[in-house]
Amino acid sequence: MQSARPGSATTRLAVVAAVAALALTACGPENDDGAVPPPLTAPATGAATTPAAAPATGTPTGTATATATAKPSGAAGKRQVVEARTAGGLAKTVGRDAVSDVAVDPGEMRPDMHLVVSNFDRPGQTSGRRILLVAVDNVPEDPAKRREHLWRGLIDYALGNGSTGTPTTAAPYPSGPLGGSLECLQLPEAPTTDVVCGWSDASTAGVALFPHTTPAEAAGLFAKMRGDVEK
Repeated sequence: MQSARPGSATTRLAVVAAVAALALTACGPENDDGAVPPPLTAPATGAATTPAAAPATGTPTGTATATATAKPSGAAGKRQVVEARTAGGLAKTVGRDAVSDVAVDPGEMRPDMHLVVSNFDRPGQTSGRRILLVAVDNVPEDPAKRREHLWRGLIDYALGNGSTGTPTTAAPYPSGPLGGSLECLQLPEAPTTDVVCGWSDASTAGVALFPHTTPAEAAGLFAKMRGDVEK
């Protein structure tokens, strides 16, 4: 009976010691569950520092530069001449009375140039000499020199088709909203005569013959016609 008591006391002491050891182990600082493990922090930091915005910034800048340099700079300020059904309020002559060939030598013509040769009726006109207009664009030389070439050809045409006398010196007149230079001369000098007018600007040149009129009237009408022929 007495030998059984110490065994029971020893067993109880062992259990108490084991419980105490477990309690001390659970309270130790090395098992602090509040600490964040370092391996979880590294991937988050790396993702935040990745330069993902760089491609987005470079793309719009490159596109804007390409668009700006793609614009054709050589086309600025250049115009062309076109066939017009009406010019300065005058109707283009049609039918058998319309001009059927190139009445005036236009000078050198290249593939990128346009030539307009038309005549126009005055209001109510059914017969007689019409207003003849000849114009070219994209002139390779000084357009004023091309105007002089057209003038010479138109004077020869006029003298062979009803005009008489010696041409006067060309005089300047208002060129209208298209600018450039507009000049007219007479065949011959008289209050009412045949008038030859011509314009030239940065890339075009044109001339016209106005039978039986005055220089001022011809110049004003020519400026209006030019606005419909030159675009």
